[in-house]
Amino acid sequence: MKVRRELRRAGRIAGFGALTSAMVPAFLAHERLAPSKGRARVREQWVGAWCSMMLRLFGVTPIVKGPISLGGRAYLVVANHRSTADIPLLLRAFGGSVVSRSDLAQWPLVGVAARAVGTVFVDRSDVLSGARTIRAVAARLAAGDTIIVFPEGTTFPDDHVRPFRDGAFVATLRAGADVLPVGLAYQKTSGAAFVGESFPAHLARMAAAAPSRVAVCVGEPISAASAVRAAQLREKAHTEVQRLVYAARELVDGSV
Repeated sequence: MKVRRELRRAGRIAGFGALTSAMVPAFLAHERLAPSKGRARVREQWVGAWCSMMLRLFGVTPIVKGPISLGGRAYLVVANHRSTADIPLLLRAFGGSVVSRSDLAQWPLVGVAARAVGTVFVDRSDVLSGARTIRAVAARLAAGDTIIVFPEGTTFPDDHVRPFRDGAFVATLRAGADVLPVGLAYQKTSGAAFVGESFPAHLARMAAAAPSRVAVCVGEPISAASAVRAAQLREKAHTEVQRLVYAARELVDGSV
């Protein structure tokens, strides 16, 4: 059993490195050759393909409930954050770009890939970085781009959705975009779920884990027009994400 886990870990990490190393320069070359109006579509195609490959490679099978077609509209997609796998899950489902912690930009290979696909980076300890991120997210939403954010700020190991941060909701109100709430729940035996560890330890454990399922429950859009202040929009989104997390838990494990 231990040998099998170690072989699985080594194979997945090697596969991640090989696929990402090959796909990033190919994507950048394709994007440069595409007409300006077609570059967003090229990015969506390449990112979607990479996400699908990563989920298959790491043995994560999504069970989706609810509408995932955005109908050409831009949304702020908000979800609870429970695993590194959350990012390819949501990018594959909704496209767009992710708001991520700033140090990710400096990581070998991962940082290069994240920058190449338009990730919005934020240093949550820096007020100026937070303000720049709000402006960047508002501009992207106003331009018709979908933005994915995990407003809890970091990963947590259970189904309790922690308080949301305000920034993304301020940006959404400024842009007049709507919020799309999503709840995620990994099956209780999943090795892909975060369990209170460092990122390298989490990634290493996930690479060695047996295949597992994750439920993705998508709610109805929350109109920005339904809130006067960002705090109102934030609380509506938080309440709905918590409801969807419980629905996702029931879907993947049969109980809350």
